[in-house]
Amino acid sequence: MFWRDHGPPHFHALYGEHEALINIRELRVTRGSLPRRAMALVLEWTAEHRDELMEDWNLCSQLKTPKPIEPLR
Repeated sequence: MFWRDHGPPHFHALYGEHEALINIRELRVTRGSLPRRAMALVLEWTAEHRDELMEDWNLCSQLKTPKPIEPLR
């Protein structure tokens, strides 16, 4: 997430030279792409942590530091 980013709530997923913007509410890619396996893992992680991601989005929109979120296990 970037401090002064635009809506809708999303985050940037980076994998090597690939980048995708993931819509947190809809669990979908809004721009870019990742390799299939990486995308599946990112979407699984997003589904597991949707509430935390939304909380962090709200913190970022208030120019506050987001909280750490556990990685996918």
